Amino acid sequence: MRQDRRPYWVKKNYLSFRRWYANHFLRPACDELGDHHTIMKPWYVDISGPNISIGKCATIIGEPGGRVKLGVWGREPDEGELHIGDYVLISPGCRISAGDQIIIGDSVMIANGVYITDSDWHGIYDRAHRTDEVAPVVIKDNVWLGDGSKVLKGVTIGENSIVAAGAIVTKDVPANVVVAGNPAIVVKELDAEHDMMTRKEYFADPIGQEKFFDSVDREVLKENTVLNWLRALLLPRKGD
Repeated sequence: MRQDRRPYWVKKNYLSFRRWYANHFLRPACDELGDHHTIMKPWYVDISGPNISIGKCATIIGEPGGRVKLGVWGREPDEGELHIGDYVLISPGCRISAGDQIIIGDSVMIANGVYITDSDWHGIYDRAHRTDEVAPVVIKDNVWLGDGSKVLKGVTIGENSIVAAGAIVTKDVPANVVVAGNPAIVVKELDAEHDMMTRKEYFADPIGQEKFFDSVDREVLKENTVLNWLRALLLPRKGD
């Protein structure tokens, strides 16, 4: 793993620019973008359409080969809704497309390449016409959607449940289970009485958390120099 050779002040300025970019370009695209968000490489995050809200302490990770795409394409202008709760994690390559309504609860974890949609978008026989069926998607609190999984129209996923990597969810999923396969079926039940740490607890003190990570950066990067950082950028070598 490459070491971070940046001087502390360089990383600090980069993080400030990243937050400015998210607030300047992404916040106006939302009805709401909550405080204490962490949007990594926000220039690889696309938000389009009306009635999109994202709660506090969201973590969204864009990558050049894995843009995050959040969109609402309602049946009429200003129709459709995408509501994303607090403490949610959205990983690279995720695509969430709402035609009518997608509701994502708090502390939901969405892994790389997940697709969530509430519509087929085209009729079977009249492919220029969207189906009249309204089938909202509801993903309740603390759900974990595994790598490359897909959640299709009309599905509700209960609290704490896990969708395995590559699974395709076409029917409702109860709370506290693991589903896998195509179509996804229950393969395991979780102990609903077991203590569970969620992203809500992790972000219980977001300001204190930011101060903690800043102090870590200050300590870890304090010996880094501009010359060595530039050398590592231009002439990388093993161990950098």
